[in-house]
Amino acid sequence: MQDKLIPIVLAGRDLVGESKTGSGKTHTFLLPIFQQLDETSDSVQAVITAPSRELATQIYQAARQIAAHSEVEVRVVNYVGGTDKARQIEKLASNQPHIVIGTPGRIYDLVKSGDLAIHKAKTFVVDEADMTLDMGFLETVDKIAGSLPKDLQFMVFSATIPQKLQPFLKKYLSNPVMEKIKTKTVISDTIDNWLISTKGRDKNAQIYQLTQLMQPYLAMIFVNTKTRADELHSYLTAQGLKVAKIHGDIAPRERKRIMNQVKNLDFEYIVATDLAARGIDIEGVSHVINDAIPQDLSFFVHRVGRTGRNGLPGTAITLYQPSDDSDIRELEKLGIKFTPKMVKDGEFQDTYDRDRRANREKKQDKLDIEMIGLVKKKRKSQAGL
Repeated sequence: MQDKLIPIVLAGRDLVGESKTGSGKTHTFLLPIFQQLDETSDSVQAVITAPSRELATQIYQAARQIAAHSEVEVRVVNYVGGTDKARQIEKLASNQPHIVIGTPGRIYDLVKSGDLAIHKAKTFVVDEADMTLDMGFLETVDKIAGSLPKDLQFMVFSATIPQKLQPFLKKYLSNPVMEKIKTKTVISDTIDNWLISTKGRDKNAQIYQLTQLMQPYLAMIFVNTKTRADELHSYLTAQGLKVAKIHGDIAPRERKRIMNQVKNLDFEYIVATDLAARGIDIEGVSHVINDAIPQDLSFFVHRVGRTGRNGLPGTAITLYQPSDDSDIRELEKLGIKFTPKMVKDGEFQDTYDRDRRANREKKQDKLDIEMIGLVKKKRKSQAGL
């Protein structure tokens, strides 16, 4: 991705980069920013937003690594919620940073108060734009963009480009390069992608049974709602497992404490909702369990892609019921291949679900994941009419 896009960025073009997480996009925008930086200037030259503290901090750490190789000091800051705002304002009074990274809310607070001056910036980057939209931060990003000069370079990076993002792109980007980085396989070849039926089973007990057979280094268990996260976390903890819980109602300070414990390997399992998990980079995930197929099918690849990274083997297990058949077929149309499994005699065994596989379509026309998600949502809303 870097080889393809960096020349475009250096040429000053506006850019919409659509790619899966972990495709090297951070350096795609950071390296040109540093290359074109005027370290002698006292003004802000680049603003980069990310929808969560964790994602902003990852970009900040990458920027700090690049800055460490500069002969002249490059002032890089990370403005996120939960940090000392008064201290940030105090520092801004004496020195404006060269590169501003952070979450939309905190950056806009500092701009609105007049403490952070971004009116001379040359580059604006919106990272994880689809997640920014999902979490309701696009309006704040819009306000930040409105405080920037009109002739700046605008870059948007996103795993998907949902329709609701289009008005924002049309408003700010001038004849952008639209670059979609295609991957040969939707899911890494290093991942065993299994389907296990829940028909007639108590799902909590079934998940506990899976944990006893898996022997994970670290397993992520994805659920569709916060209520389900609380329920499953309580159940597994009561069975004596070391389980962390991450969802949107967990306070930021508590979430930070949990993430430190995860890094220290205090937990073997993490029960998480999709949006809360997307803002967190967790290394060493050996197994993923889908408690249910996600309501938005576009999240499926994000979930499974948590394991099997860097060439390491991984196992993803999706629990399904007969009513999920049409969703599974749509995922298969994306090129996602499943291996049906069952637990028998205390071990995983291959199975053949005749009803589900009878009329399987063999074509692998890899439809756009976001469109599949929209189809799913539309079907649900019509069903409720």
